[in-house]
Amino acid sequence: MGEEQLLDIALQSARLAGAEIMNYYRHGNFDTEIKGDESPVTSADLAANQVLMDRLKTLTPDIPIISEELDIEGLAQRKLWSKYWLLDPIDGTGEFIIGSGDFAVNIALIENGWPSIGVIHAPDHCLTYYGQKHLGAFKDNDQGSHQIRVASYKPGRAVKVAISRRQELSLMGQYLSSDFDFEYIALGSCSLKNCLIAEGGADCYLRIGPTGEWDTGASQCILEQAGGSILDSEFHPLSYNCRDTLMNPDFISMGDRDFPWKQIIHPHKTLR
Repeated sequence: MGEEQLLDIALQSARLAGAEIMNYYRHGNFDTEIKGDESPVTSADLAANQVLMDRLKTLTPDIPIISEELDIEGLAQRKLWSKYWLLDPIDGTGEFIIGSGDFAVNIALIENGWPSIGVIHAPDHCLTYYGQKHLGAFKDNDQGSHQIRVASYKPGRAVKVAISRRQELSLMGQYLSSDFDFEYIALGSCSLKNCLIAEGGADCYLRIGPTGEWDTGASQCILEQAGGSILDSEFHPLSYNCRDTLMNPDFISMGDRDFPWKQIIHPHKTLR
């Protein structure tokens, strides 16, 4: 099966899962539990996960699946996979619960340890971002589908920083150089912040705190295809399916590579 077919399957699957999520969201008829890592999960997360699992297992039975809402195979088994789907049925479950609309279905195809396809569908915004290795990054909404690109670096202009609505700006100040001017843009899910950078609406995002590989896989593909990157707090690439844990280190999502990022973000500090 070709990469173009796999991208179509990912797009269709994300939209079907999004429609299932909206059945819960519009009526508020969902249950919420707290998982062992103290993060919330709702009946909508689990329903969306089931939609994705049923569809991907049917259409791509030979491709293994890792999902935030599934038990994870051990590394001894996973390291044998040259290709697998990486899913977050609802990225931004907290935003889903409070009704902000800033949540999304994340689907990535990881090949040889790196995201080659990324789809992020935000059903309440009727918005889909997608990217494919060597193809580019795109935004699909009621205006149609068009290619997106990170904002160009221009010396002297303010650096636009994507943040959580509940993020303390004083925390960001520890890591951002006072030699630059900053604007702050609040948005919900991790993946949507990365997509905002990919389409030029922000320049960077500093993630301090726990995330899983399913939080970054899809948006990393999109952001890279738009001209940006995601690196850990010491400016090293993230890794996929290389460790026993699937938890990410703190990371920095960055737009145009011409920005002097190591001057903007204090190089002598890690993010925690």
